[in-house]
Amino acid sequence: MVRYSKQKAPSPETQDEAQKLARATQQPGQTKEQTRLIARGIQRGIDEYKKQHKARSRELNKRVKQVKAQSQTSDAEAQPQATHAQGRPALLPWILLLLSWVLFAGFVMLKP
Repeated sequence: MVRYSKQKAPSPETQDEAQKLARATQQPGQTKEQTRLIARGIQRGIDEYKKQHKARSRELNKRVKQVKAQSQTSDAEAQPQATHAQGRPALLPWILLLLSWVLFAGFVMLKP
């Protein structure tokens, strides 16, 4: 029976990067086994960093979705009030039109 480990195998890019970093920090007289252990530690650090970055990204996406949902619900609540407020300015042009006709009629009546 094949057993699957909980940890996934690291990507080849991560392995290469860890190996390069381990070789760059290699001390004189250091054995290949020690370098391999250092590379494995660096690789684990990179994997841990990627996991944390993904978790932060997911958390940020959740917060953004919550804010968008809250703004949409507040917009939906504010929209009926906005249509009611838009009804009042529509009264102003009619009043101005009526006033202009009254003034025009008064001007025509006063003219001899």
